[in-house]
Amino acid sequence: MTKPDLAALAGRLSPAGRFGADLAGFTPGRIKIEILAGLTVALALVPEAVAFAFVAGVHPLVGLYAAFIVGLITALIGGRPGMISGATGALAVVMVSLVATHGVEYLFATVVLMGVLQIMSGVFRLGKFIRLVPYPVMLGFVNGLAIVIFMAQLTQFQVPDPAGALDAAGQVARVWMTGWPLAMMLGLVVLTMLVIWLTPKLTTAIPAPLAGIVVVAALVVIFGIDVPRVGDLASIQGGLPAFHIPMVPLTVQTLEIILPYALILAAIGLIESLLTLNLVGDIVEKRGGASQECIAQGVANTVTGFFGGMGGCAMIGQSIST
Repeated sequence: MTKPDLAALAGRLSPAGRFGADLAGFTPGRIKIEILAGLTVALALVPEAVAFAFVAGVHPLVGLYAAFIVGLITALIGGRPGMISGATGALAVVMVSLVATHGVEYLFATVVLMGVLQIMSGVFRLGKFIRLVPYPVMLGFVNGLAIVIFMAQLTQFQVPDPAGALDAAGQVARVWMTGWPLAMMLGLVVLTMLVIWLTPKLTTAIPAPLAGIVVVAALVVIFGIDVPRVGDLASIQGGLPAFHIPMVPLTVQTLEIILPYALILAAIGLIESLLTLNLVGDIVEKRGGASQECIAQGVANTVTGFFGGMGGCAMIGQSIST
């Protein structure tokens, strides 16, 4: 990357270069849209971060820290406004093997190395090669992510075994819901989907996902419907993330363990992020900065690894919903 390229990139990353034109267009109507979009994303990010933390085999706070840090940094210096980043299922399914084999500290070290690799990809402008990906491949990737997310949600239809039977790890086994609890869960899921489908046909003043969350949550609270809630999944009490150097040996053996995972996670994270960049660009009919997004994702993951987060990337579903 030449000096003029670096200067141009620095200008786009600066607050003046990134937000100057957008701030000029802030009207009361635009502010309302931004607030509603922010509420939609915030309400959906928390349960998703907790769920993907379970998929990766780490504490829910590790997922929440990633959602907070990655989302904040990429929003400030990312390649396109309106893109949402956080802990994702595509990365979680890769992380679970590392966590199960070596522990969460190795995950933090891997996330740091993953971020460094992504920064290098942005500096050397490798993000432009995403344009070579065929459109059917992009569709397959997006649909594959939908399957991963769907499979991750199936665990919510399991409850601790009433008989108290233990699994192989010595913990209370989980069994599938049956009878009325299962019917109630399925009914609320279908109702939420119906609200999201019907809302755009009735009004565009409120985002459909936000309407689904608010309407169904209100029904559960008002009528006291006995179903599991986000707070029942695990304790998510805690303060702001603290700086934490991964407690792993600084040896070649450690590098041999984390490098393969870091390469896979960096590649998956950038592919999903850049595909999301292109999808959002197609919607708003404006091209984003691929190299800038690579650097933003890398900085976000590097910082997250030093603050006890599981890392993340752009979230296609969240970005499209806003």
